[in-house]
Amino acid sequence: MTAKLRLRRTGAIQVPLPVYQTPGSAGLDLCAALLEAARIAPGERRLIPTGLIFEIPEGYEGQVRPRSGLALKHGLSIVNSPGTIDSDFRGEVGIVLINHGAEPYVVEPLSRIAQIVISRVEQVEIEEADALTETSRGAGGYGSTGHR
Repeated sequence: MTAKLRLRRTGAIQVPLPVYQTPGSAGLDLCAALLEAARIAPGERRLIPTGLIFEIPEGYEGQVRPRSGLALKHGLSIVNSPGTIDSDFRGEVGIVLINHGAEPYVVEPLSRIAQIVISRVEQVEIEEADALTETSRGAGGYGSTGHR
């Protein structure tokens, strides 16, 4: 059975509903719920509203991710990527964009600014232990697997 994502539009801007752009798309595009364009200077962060409140099914999360074209062409990304939207959150989703590019970027009203992927999650039972199982990697951190 396919999970159902319920949502509500909010605010003065009637944003388009999120949509998968192709049959194989993992993410639904999110648009900027802006009345006027917003300029983001190089190195600047800016919270951009989406005009949407989601009711994510229990056992799922929403993962907010950058759009690859904006990242490549303009250096635009999301500060906390992927951002998590929990199933019990009922506030308007905002996107914290950052401009890593060399030029200012202008977010136009209703432009596609991010994508949301709805994924299954499970909560685990926490058990404190005096010792953990050994692995061949052990405590090896960054770069320890030999892959470059």
